[in-house]
Amino acid sequence: MPEPIAPDTKDWTWVLEQQCDECGFDPAAQTLAAVPGLIHDTAMAFSAVLRRAEVRERPQPDVWSPLEYACHVRDVHRIFAERVALMLTEDAPTFANWDQDETAIASRYDEQDPAEVDVDLIEAAGHVAGLYSTVTPETIGRTGVRSNGSAFTIETLGLYHLHDVVHHVHDVRA
Repeated sequence: MPEPIAPDTKDWTWVLEQQCDECGFDPAAQTLAAVPGLIHDTAMAFSAVLRRAEVRERPQPDVWSPLEYACHVRDVHRIFAERVALMLTEDAPTFANWDQDETAIASRYDEQDPAEVDVDLIEAAGHVAGLYSTVTPETIGRTGVRSNGSAFTIETLGLYHLHDVVHHVHDVRA
């Protein structure tokens, strides 16, 4: 079993205000209308990554392998789909806490089948992209609150989500 990864405790909501120097994501250059297509593009990038011979290899003991990142991105899409669906159907829902590091360990990301992860990631990306595609001018400002108190509109949640997956494409290509 690989070494556990140090939990990421950063509050990444700052990426909604300024460009991410690590991956180049610029929230000011994005719109919610572009999110479905960009989610598709990142899913296709991960599909190619999952075919690499070294997909299970960690670049460093404390950095996820491309397979582990792909599992995480698949689960990110699933979590954000749940959150967008809640925001579209409920008034100002509070999202359940999701511990990504606990999920990685409990789900044994390092042991998953890359071909199955590929299919699941593409399906999850398609599902959440479809939800974002249903957002209208009347619903784009609907709100939700993360368990730590961070408030989002559907638009800011979509951009936050997009940064997460764009950043992880950067992580596996760097």
